Amino acid sequence: MKNKKILIGVLCAAIAEIFYGFSYLFTKNITNSVSPLTLLSWRFIIAFIILNICVLLHIIKVNFKNKSIISLISVAIFQPVLYIIGETFGIKLTSASESGTILACIPIVTLLFSALLLKEPPTKLQVIGVGITAIGIITIVVVKGIEATFNPIGYTMLMLAVVSYSLYSVFAQKAEEFTSAEKTYAMMAFGTVVFTIIGLTENVISGTLKDFIFLPFTNGEFLIAALFLGIGGSVITFFLCNIAIASIGTNRAASFVGISTIVSVIAGVIILNEEFSIVQICGTALVIGGVYLANIMIESKKEEIENYQEKKVENG
Repeated sequence: MKNKKILIGVLCAAIAEIFYGFSYLFTKNITNSVSPLTLLSWRFIIAFIILNICVLLHIIKVNFKNKSIISLISVAIFQPVLYIIGETFGIKLTSASESGTILACIPIVTLLFSALLLKEPPTKLQVIGVGITAIGIITIVVVKGIEATFNPIGYTMLMLAVVSYSLYSVFAQKAEEFTSAEKTYAMMAFGTVVFTIIGLTENVISGTLKDFIFLPFTNGEFLIAALFLGIGGSVITFFLCNIAIASIGTNRAASFVGISTIVSVIAGVIILNEEFSIVQICGTALVIGGVYLANIMIESKKEEIENYQEKKVENG
């Protein structure tokens, strides 16, 4: 039973990062012609509509009665609200090498917050694995060319993204009374409210409110991007992330972050005909090796005793 739960968590974490990788590609393509805030608004509007359809059709169940909503608010504020704001503006204000390098610190910072707030210090293998993964991500990103913008606001926004993602992981694990579906629902609701208000404000100021409202119906490329990001990059991805954190814990789930970088690079090679050098192949190998090391199960003495006692009870 325990092994099945771990397998589910690992698969969910890996698949979620694959969706994240493709999300970067869709975002990169469409924001060349459309405001990032407009895209975010429609992304979460679509996500929230789809999620409510799933609830109405009883595909998923949510029940917030007699539960402490405060812990759920903490999850939703850090992800998607603060994380996406930090990531979007951080990437826009800095170079690809800078943003990629700073965001590569997410697993490391997550381990730190997990130890401080959850009192779950990482194992030596998790530390080594996450470190190797970070080196792999930086290798893949930096090989495209090192550029320095020296933009303090951009760096601050990227650090906001790093800290927000890490705290989301911690608070998602702490919110044990909520199911993964309930956490995802709250995240989509907060994202919809915040980014729709921001998107509407931006378009009212620029005098493009009518264009904003009808954009999905007049721009096929935008509609495809918004649908993928809303359904795949938001509903499915966040749902899988919440399952992964609940199943394998914050530390191990964070180690999969580098997979999204690999996917985005490979997608760029296949779809955009970008180069894939030997150095990037080595970086990819480091990421995969780091994820593997961080997820090797070595039972502690306490776990061995608990498992022995469980087996003893089962055998009478």
